[in-house]
Amino acid sequence: MSYVTVSAKVPRRLKELMDKYGVKPGPIIREALEREVRRRMLEELEKKARKLSEKVMHIPDEEIAEIIREYREAR
Repeated sequence: MSYVTVSAKVPRRLKELMDKYGVKPGPIIREALEREVRRRMLEELEKKARKLSEKVMHIPDEEIAEIIREYREAR
């Protein structure tokens, strides 16, 4: 896995406290960024799911079940 450097400016007092308590910013920043990216990915998927739901809402449940059965049998 390759890495890139991302920097952030923090208030001097916060940096002093980080040093005092031995807080390493790398793992914390990485975790926060991963959490935010996951949140936005889920948000995007929810929007796509809503749009798809609106498009297939008019199709009867029985027809959807039949399509799924045919798909499974074809595999």
